[in-house]
Amino acid sequence: MNEAGKRLRGSLFLFAAAMIWGCAFTAQSVAADSVGPWTFNGIRFLLGGTEVLLFSKPLGRIVPAKTGTDQKKLWNAGIVCGFILIGASVLQQAGIRWTTAGKAGFITSLYVVFVPVIGALFLHQKHGLHVWLSALIAAAGLFLLSGADAGGIETGDALELLCAAAFAVHILVVDRAAGEVDPIRFSAIQFLTAGFLGILGAFLFETVRIEDILQAAGPILYAGLLSVGFGYTLQILGQQDADPAAASVILSLESVFSALFGFLLLHEVMNGKELAGCALVFAAVLLSQRKETEKPAPE
Repeated sequence: MNEAGKRLRGSLFLFAAAMIWGCAFTAQSVAADSVGPWTFNGIRFLLGGTEVLLFSKPLGRIVPAKTGTDQKKLWNAGIVCGFILIGASVLQQAGIRWTTAGKAGFITSLYVVFVPVIGALFLHQKHGLHVWLSALIAAAGLFLLSGADAGGIETGDALELLCAAAFAVHILVVDRAAGEVDPIRFSAIQFLTAGFLGILGAFLFETVRIEDILQAAGPILYAGLLSVGFGYTLQILGQQDADPAAASVILSLESVFSALFGFLLLHEVMNGKELAGCALVFAAVLLSQRKETEKPAPE
């Protein structure tokens, strides 16, 4: 397959991941009525990790396993990402209890803005003026989207904002590790780590009841088998071939899909101010991914 074909394949993988994740916000919103965030995420990550292990061979035919992978680096990266992933996901699921699926999707998409900001502050990465401008635009959009007033933003929106920051950290860690370890095994390790931590948290912080889990079985199966097993794996596979800036823009479409599915399946309707906030957040996401124009070399 030529380079153009690989880029197209990568873009399609990422688009599919964004659509799966967008619909997942609706499933998560439904599940929040029955089970706690630790229970929900523990089960879904164990399901997703098991699925990746079962389908590792066919997935390996799409993206061949890397040879000579450092086993210590593979396990360390997978476990660290598993810790970050469960933290981000629990924040996200807890926030959905107090906000809508559509708003949760748009606020979560702020991870695309947080990535360069965190990179500049802690990893000494340099960014252009457009990145900082996008952060200000996103903050204004969040204010409108959350329905906040002078007293501050609502609890659910604040949790989703923390979730976005956590996902940004996850993306930065994955970015450093993904090119050096086998992506399929890396996915399985981080999912299973997140799953075991989620189950532990469920028994420590929540009341686990079989009847509640069965009531939320549909959303849990979707979030585990599709959102985790397929969605996150499609992200890793897609980023093997797609340009990073283009990948971030495509993945940010999950916010659009979350609002669309929230409207179609849950009949969630946003008012004019919230729609304006969505538009600003999405504009900030796109602006944050704008490439710098290269200056001509001096003659």
